[in-house]
Amino acid sequence: MKQIVIISGKGGTGKTVITGAFAALAKNKVMADCDVDAADLHLLLEPSIRERHEFRSGKTAVIDKNKCIKCVKCVDVCRFHAISKDFIVDRVSCEGCAFCSFVCPVGAIKMEENVSGEWFVSDTRFGPMVHAKLGIAEENSGKLVSLVREQAKELADKNKADWVIVDGAPGIGCPVIASLSGIDCAVVVTEPTLSGLHDADRVISVAKHFGILAKLIVNKYDLNLGMTEKIGQYCKKNNIYLIGKIPFDKNIVEAMVLGKTVMEHKSGQAKEAIEKAWQVLQKKLK
Repeated sequence: MKQIVIISGKGGTGKTVITGAFAALAKNKVMADCDVDAADLHLLLEPSIRERHEFRSGKTAVIDKNKCIKCVKCVDVCRFHAISKDFIVDRVSCEGCAFCSFVCPVGAIKMEENVSGEWFVSDTRFGPMVHAKLGIAEENSGKLVSLVREQAKELADKNKADWVIVDGAPGIGCPVIASLSGIDCAVVVTEPTLSGLHDADRVISVAKHFGILAKLIVNKYDLNLGMTEKIGQYCKKNNIYLIGKIPFDKNIVEAMVLGKTVMEHKSGQAKEAIEKAWQVLQKKLK
């Protein structure tokens, strides 16, 4: 079984479009959407949820008013001003440091774990998918990504799948690092701009730091051929294999509007280029 993650140094490069296309092309696979802060792979794969689970992370102070003696010590020590003078905890302001529970002389304050989001196991027209949704303003997205990855791998082992195809988060933060853990190959999607190359270089450096093999795809390469040439030179200089150059194609936009992957839409240059990139990737991972 091979695990691949599709990532990008910045948002909007076409990462999820490529992931959806690979999901349509791959045989005997499990998909995972690890962009838990702004998940959107479900818009293309239309999952039917068969398992729903709570994700708990972080703690918030809760005051038992039957025990509270109103000594005001908790109010005085809370540097986040999360406890009001009538001893009500503002769950948004509370950072879960637990200092208030330590200073309470009667043990009236307990730290309770938060429900921070949900994760799901679903069926799609291309096979099973594990995905999640982090709550608004909630934290620990890296922990949720690790959970999604773990569940996807377990499901792949159970189904004897050949591939785990992961839609990673953009950037280089905790969700990306969690997405890269234990991966066989990271496919970095970039665009032919200076900022696109800069951000791709950053995320490739993160992958290298963790010993992860990185490949590159340039999306909409024909919009700036000069910059595409510079990206090619960068790949040669840094020994990064360029597995594909995807041209700008309105068929991709039409497919997204219809809620389909580009592989399910009518033929075009982008569709052919993505299929070729998938074939090259398979050969490189054998």
